[in-house]
Amino acid sequence: MQLKQRTLFTAAALLLAVTLVAPTMAQEDDLEPTVAVTVYNQGSALVRDRRQFTLNEGENIVNFTDVASSIDPTSVVLSSLTNPEGTSVLEQNYVYDLVDVSALLERYLDEQIEVIAEDGTTYSGMLLSGRNGSVILQQENGQIVVIGQDKIRDLRFPALPSGLITRPTLRWNLFTNTPGEQTVELTYLTGGMSWTADYNLLLGADNTSLDLNGWVTLNNTSGTSYHDALVKLVAGDVNRLPEPQAMERGTVMMDMAVAAPSAPVEQREFYEYHLYEITRPVTVGNNETKQVEFVTGANVPASTFYVYNGQTPFYGYYSPIIDRGYGSTGITDVQNYLEFSTGEDGGLGADLPAGRVRVYQEDVDGAALLIGENSIDHTPQGETVELYLGNAFDLVGERIQTDFRLLSDNIIEETYEIHLRNRKDNQTVEIRVPETMFRWSNWEILSASHDYTKTDSSHIEFRVPVEPQGETVLYYTVRYTWPR
Repeated sequence: MQLKQRTLFTAAALLLAVTLVAPTMAQEDDLEPTVAVTVYNQGSALVRDRRQFTLNEGENIVNFTDVASSIDPTSVVLSSLTNPEGTSVLEQNYVYDLVDVSALLERYLDEQIEVIAEDGTTYSGMLLSGRNGSVILQQENGQIVVIGQDKIRDLRFPALPSGLITRPTLRWNLFTNTPGEQTVELTYLTGGMSWTADYNLLLGADNTSLDLNGWVTLNNTSGTSYHDALVKLVAGDVNRLPEPQAMERGTVMMDMAVAAPSAPVEQREFYEYHLYEITRPVTVGNNETKQVEFVTGANVPASTFYVYNGQTPFYGYYSPIIDRGYGSTGITDVQNYLEFSTGEDGGLGADLPAGRVRVYQEDVDGAALLIGENSIDHTPQGETVELYLGNAFDLVGERIQTDFRLLSDNIIEETYEIHLRNRKDNQTVEIRVPETMFRWSNWEILSASHDYTKTDSSHIEFRVPVEPQGETVLYYTVRYTWPR
């Protein structure tokens, strides 16, 4: 096998053909690297990169290029799989002083450079400043020349300064007691990688079933590409400390790459999380968004329902509320919800990682139209998914306080009327009306026009049918008492 000789200092050393004397330079074998990437849905990834090097006995310099520029250098672990006992790391460096115009101008302060202007004029002299895109030179006769950014066509430097490199590089000084070919494994954490789940639901015309397609959407802005990588995705809330400051990168131009539909995704439990593994090698380019289908379901039982909640949000009891007008909102919107089960018996039969859900329904001409969009949290198999889709156009609610009495310094009675109007032409609807007993924790319903369910210690819920072009009025009276 023909080996590629690599110098292991800087890009300047490469261009100027400087010979490395000691320590010995490691030779990387001409083999495709083996890469595995585990992506977390919190914006980070664990990268495992295996490569083969030919090492000499004693000290060797080993360079890993093409690592993510968003790497967390403190997370780097390097080990020899061939000779773990006889190979040790003497020194580790992360080199990221990359070549760009600003870096070159900074390195050549007080040095001679040439500037070619747009009109072809050549200026030579000592660089005094290169800030904000403009260049200030001192010529041999002492004259100061300022060339504006919009006037510069070309900048010429005598050589690439030592220390600048073209790609972020991890560099080690390794010691080994056994010369020859070794497989070296690098693992590190990097930012700039994340994944989300995106779901497309097609709701049937009768609102009783749906078809579901779930896609993994993988985003890579880590600063490098991963070729033919084994990709795993972890769903769950893994605790992480704040990410270290990543290197600045330019504007991201996102390309969309959709994996072949035959690419299967295997799911399994891992510790307290769920893991999804793409079972074929995947290339994830830098600044790329890739999608892979991972869950499908057809004719999943579903239902829609309506909710009218005309109260302010409830945040718990602190002290009795005796303000008569507290809780009035003037809300008239009736909300529309979709629900289905992830259970195996009569449901989807799959776990759903957190993500965005778009719901469609076909019009009379067969065109699918968006009817709502929302997000879900991590939902294990066997749970119920409820999605708020929007407000119903033809349904109206109105909540009116008709009576309020402070019977003593520790007793309040009040009555509410809730008007529910259905402007649909030929459809009877059931509207759920949740009510919060917000004034104090000790309460009692004295009377109610409709049956209700006590859902917890501070809430009740009515379920009221409303005829087409009709109005239904429900009322209830509640008494609150608290210690004097």
